[in-house]
This record gives sequence, C-alpha cells and structure tokens, in this order.
Amino acid sequence: MKDADARFRAWGGDHLQSVGVEPVKHIRDLAFMGFVEVLANIRTILKNIKFCKQDILAFAPDVLILVDYPGFNMRIAEWAKEQGIKVVYYIAPQVWAWKQKRAFKLGRISDLIITILPFEQAFFAQFGIKVAYVGHPLLDALANMHFSEPGPNRVAILPGSRKMEIKNMLPVMLETASRFPQYNFVIAGTPSIDESYYRQFMNGSTIPIEFGKTYSILSGSAAALVTSGTATLETALIGIPEAVCYRGNAISYMMVRQMIKVKYISLVNLILDKLLVNEFIQHELTPAKLAVELTQLMENNDRKKQLKDGYAELRQKLGGTGASERAAGLIYAQFA
Repeated sequence: MKDADARFRAWGGDHLQSVGVEPVKHIRDLAFMGFVEVLANIRTILKNIKFCKQDILAFAPDVLILVDYPGFNMRIAEWAKEQGIKVVYYIAPQVWAWKQKRAFKLGRISDLIITILPFEQAFFAQFGIKVAYVGHPLLDALANMHFSEPGPNRVAILPGSRKMEIKNMLPVMLETASRFPQYNFVIAGTPSIDESYYRQFMNGSTIPIEFGKTYSILSGSAAALVTSGTATLETALIGIPEAVCYRGNAISYMMVRQMIKVKYISLVNLILDKLLVNEFIQHELTPAKLAVELTQLMENNDRKKQLKDGYAELRQKLGGTGASERAAGLIYAQFA
C-alpha cells in the first residue's frame, strides 16, 4: 500500500469486497447496456446518479478515482470538477471507438487519465490531455494463477456478466453445444447473478454452471465461446482458442453501428490491429456458423498455431505485470 492512512469509499463489485472495501452500491445494480436498455431504466439511473453525488459530498474525498463505465462516470466526473474535486480516470472510456470528440470533454473533466491499452496514450495525447499508460491489469490478475492443462474435449461457454448478455448469448451458445455430443461443455457463471436466471434460458439443458471459476474453467478447456468484452482478452492471455460472440438489442446495435470508428469489437483484435479471433456479431451469430468455427478451434492444428502465435504477439504488446501498482504510484505521487 502506498499510503497506510488512506481511507476508501467505493461503488463497485466483488473484487472490492475481496480486498475489504464494502461497496456502497454494487455494480450489478448499476449496469445497463444499450440505448433501449438505458431508456427503459432511466429513472433508476438518475436516482443512482443523485445518490452518488450526495455520497461523494458527504465523504469529501481528496481525489475521486473513476474506473471505466463512461455512461455513469463521465457525468459524475463533470459534476465533481465543478465541486473542485480532483478527478482521475483509470481505464479510460473507449472514446476512440466512437464519439472521438468526447476526448476533449474527458480531458476537461479529468486531472489525469490512466490508460491500459497500448494505443490509447497517443490517442489521448493528441488532444492535449494529461495521460499515462500503465499496461493492462489482467496481466497482474493472471500472473500468479496456476492453470491446469486443457482437457482435450472440454469447451468453455462464457455468456457474459450482465443479464442482457446472458439472455442474448446463452441460447445460441447452448444450441451450438447441442451439435457436439462428443465435447464436454461448462458454463462460466457470474457469482452476482443467480443460477435461476441462467436456467430460464437453458431449455432443460444439463450443461453444468460453475460460478466464480472463470479462469480455471478457461484454463481447463480446449476452446471457448466468449461474449465480447474483457473476457475475450482474458481467454487469449490464458491461451485458449476462442470464438467471439455478440448480439444486442437490434435498435441499439443499428444506432451504435452508425457511430462506431473501429474495425473490430474484440479487444484481442483491436490491440493487434488485425483479425485474429473471429467475431460473430448480430445476425452472424448463429448456431450453424458458430459450430463451423468451433470445429476449427478444436480440430484444425494450423488454426490453433495461428492463434498461439497471435496470442504471443498480444502479450508482447501489452507489456509486463505491475499495471495497478504503477497506477497507484501515479495517483499517490500527484494527489497525496
């Protein structure tokens, strides 16, 4: 710890609880994805924003550290700056993907932006923003893990960490799995979501769900079907061949598609700036197409080698461990 006298008050999830910080609000009560989903829950979102502002004022922090989640956090950052509170944004919003002009606003409402992707520092610097690249914290999370050898017939299913993702992805992934009776599938469940929620989309499937064991599930698998997000990068860093899946609300997707500025949705492909892991998005996400890809991942040695070599390049681009330690050092040096 950089400062033994530091006191923390936080909004977040299970990882905060694991280090002894009890979240004021849990992330599962805050996460809404897509335009339609946000509109449907707008009253709850506005209520949470109001409560968050009151909570920050009552705590009177020396510095406010915002992590990712731009829809909520950028509003809080703008307000906090008006109150004279120092703001650090760690894991910068992906404004390089869409609405790039928001980078100007992000620089205005932040005292420091700390990035975790190698291409982000140059992007933000061109707007005159104070920015630092520290590397990706996933390398820290994975560094001390002891992984088992992949089982030759096991396939991991990662349907996402939000309810809407599970609703949209799990049925397609399970229908794909039904075409491969020779493989053993396992679903990586999110501890914050009850098993009954998964079961309503499983149509009687007996595929097991294991909660809070994503890394061990991945490391013990020969391939994985993964919902787009951080999990695609986790899967690649563990070294498991994967197919990237995404399906959202049709209206939300059409709106986002008009604004998107990047060629890929997977972090793996974005960091490498090339298509390494195949992406199955919206109408492309079908059991038939996913089954063809899974066959390649499980049986095609040339494809496996291509992915192995690409993953090695990915690790090299991300650098070494110590991202979170470096981020903490930057914050302490500037604001302690």
